[in-house]
Amino acid sequence: MFKTQHQYYVYIITNKKDGVLYIGVSNDLERRMFEHKNKLVKGFSERYNLDKLIYFETYQYVADAIKREKNLKKWKRQWKINLIIEENAEWKDLSKDWFD
Repeated sequence: MFKTQHQYYVYIITNKKDGVLYIGVSNDLERRMFEHKNKLVKGFSERYNLDKLIYFETYQYVADAIKREKNLKKWKRQWKINLIIEENAEWKDLSKDWFD
């Protein structure tokens, strides 16, 4: 038997360029973004209308993803913005075309 390789994602979502940032972790980024876009995730992301995926990283092991998420949450806001700009200078919604 082959063991299925899992993928885990650390992601950053926002409501607009230079807006509120939320950092999360998920094993199914597409499902998680569907939940954020449809306000199925109660709490912070719903309250601030955070539904634009602007950054993500992929990990093989959940422990690595959680460690990175916790680390990023401790970063200064400007460091997070610099990280986003390195990969997505226009703050485009990376999940824009995932759903009808």
